[in-house]
Amino acid sequence: MELSGKVIVVLEPKSGVSKTTGKEWKAQEYVIETHDQYPRKMCFEVFGADKIDQFHIQAGEEITVSFDIDAREWNGRWFNSIRAWKVERVEASSVGSQPMDAMPFPPSPEVPADFSVTDEKDDLPF
Repeated sequence: MELSGKVIVVLEPKSGVSKTTGKEWKAQEYVIETHDQYPRKMCFEVFGADKIDQFHIQAGEEITVSFDIDAREWNGRWFNSIRAWKVERVEASSVGSQPMDAMPFPPSPEVPADFSVTDEKDDLPF
């Protein structure tokens, strides 16, 4: 799945040690907001220090995030995980609206019809 928008929040990184393998892990979450008529926000996670460094996501950037959604159960409750696997920067010219030189001009007004001459055959009541 993909979602494009502006990064509005960069949360503090989380880290720890896996109980099963004993290896260290690192994850960081970000919040992105779409540019739809009714903007939506999504919090997604980048897992792994190498991916965090590779993506180097900053607040205010326009990005497209490719992600997977998964759910897991813990103590009878279910939690969603939205994990990014690819992040691409969006060019400034393609965000929001088109550049001024690419915007179409409004149609030129046509010559208005001349309604001053009355037609005797017109039987409309108004």
